[in-house]
Amino acid sequence: MVAHSAEEAPREVGDIETANMKSPFTPEEHQRIDAAIAAIKGDTAADLCVVVTHVSDRYPLYPITWASIGAITLGALVSLFRPETASRIVIEFQLCFLIVMTLLLDWLPLRLSIVPQRVKRAHAWQLAHREFNAHAIANPNQRHRILLFVSLGERFVEIVADNETHAMSPDGAWNKIVDRFLANVKAGRVADGVLDAIASCGAILKQHHPNQPSMP
Repeated sequence: MVAHSAEEAPREVGDIETANMKSPFTPEEHQRIDAAIAAIKGDTAADLCVVVTHVSDRYPLYPITWASIGAITLGALVSLFRPETASRIVIEFQLCFLIVMTLLLDWLPLRLSIVPQRVKRAHAWQLAHREFNAHAIANPNQRHRILLFVSLGERFVEIVADNETHAMSPDGAWNKIVDRFLANVKAGRVADGVLDAIASCGAILKQHHPNQPSMP
């Protein structure tokens, strides 16, 4: 199993899978993507799976951690510059600050902004490989497969392929697919990026794993 990924400066086999919140695509876009995957499935002896998620993890500890650090820092500053302030007042102020900041930082865009990039990348990578392994376990007789994984919140896209498919693909093919996808995302065309990536992955599968006609 070989993975190719890029980090933007973002089940049933044959269907697009969306996780964590509602689908980022309109019903029409969803139908176009499903049709593209179904066409590739009919033309090849391999599986092409697509997973698109808004976020790879909720990162629940980060809001409370940052809010706690802020509350402690605030209490220390009050004690330093206003030593006459009663301890009870300082503690109440800290608690109010902690509650408000925890709720504020729980808003997804802010929550993602306080998570280190390496952590977001690691969580997205782990989810991509869990999805690949889950599809492999669900269909163990299928040797050849490609998973296109997109995590919008982390701005992460990864293509995971079995070793044989990877070895047969042209040099740099995966990176080119990822680069074009990221260019589409930056232009606000997420669905078009997915469709283009599906077509490119499908072309590799059709070339190296064509569907063999059944014997009469």
